[in-house]
Formats: sequence, C-alpha cells, structure tokens
Amino acid sequence: MPIARVGVTNIAVALIRRLRDEHGPLMFHQSGGCCDGSAPMCYPAGEFKVGRSDILLGEIEGCPVYIGAAQWELWKHTRLVIDAVPGRGAGFSLESPEGMRFLTRSTVLTDPERAELDAACPVRQMDG
Repeated sequence: MPIARVGVTNIAVALIRRLRDEHGPLMFHQSGGCCDGSAPMCYPAGEFKVGRSDILLGEIEGCPVYIGAAQWELWKHTRLVIDAVPGRGAGFSLESPEGMRFLTRSTVLTDPERAELDAACPVRQMDG
C-alpha cells in the first residue's frame, strides 16, 4: 500500500463519520499553535478560509487536510496521523461538544519513504 502524508485511525474515522452525518462535508487544518495549541481542527467544509501559505497534505475519510507552511517546515519529515481520544476538543473544532478531541500523532519518514512521497505526491501551496 502506498504511503500517504496523512493518515487516520479507526477511532478518528468513527468520529469523522458522526460529525459528517451532523454537519455535512468536513475539512481539517493542522493548527500551528495559538489558542488551541498544535491540534488538528475540524470544520464544516469551506468554513475555514485556506490561505496562500496553506498546504494540502491529502485527505482522510474524504476530508481535505491542510497545514500552514510554517508548520509544514517543522513536520515535513513526518507522516501525520489524525487520531481521536476522550477529552475536551479544541474550542473552534467541531468535536468539542462530543467528549472527544482530535490529535495528531506523527512518525518520522525514512529517506526512501520521503523520496517516494515527494515524487508521487508533491505538496502544493493553495492559491488563496
């Protein structure tokens, strides 16, 4: 199976499906800090305005996942995996009232994995 820049756990898939049933199409943005720390934020699709410095990492469960360019520079050597655990979600993220929260786990890519990804799935910044 080809490696992807972003993955998702089964627990997160179940939460995404529940949120999508309630809110419709979704999107994620990997936060770079500020109010909610470095958490993956889940929004109704199009509610978060993607800017020119945002990078599309891929999709999980049909939902696009973006990351800011500055955050990407810190994490570009890793594969991000969106997980969900019990707890209070980030204030602006849709899972907040669900008693669950999304979090990002990462694994360091090997040099061959990174080369494969860079060749097969080059990242691109958004047009704004």
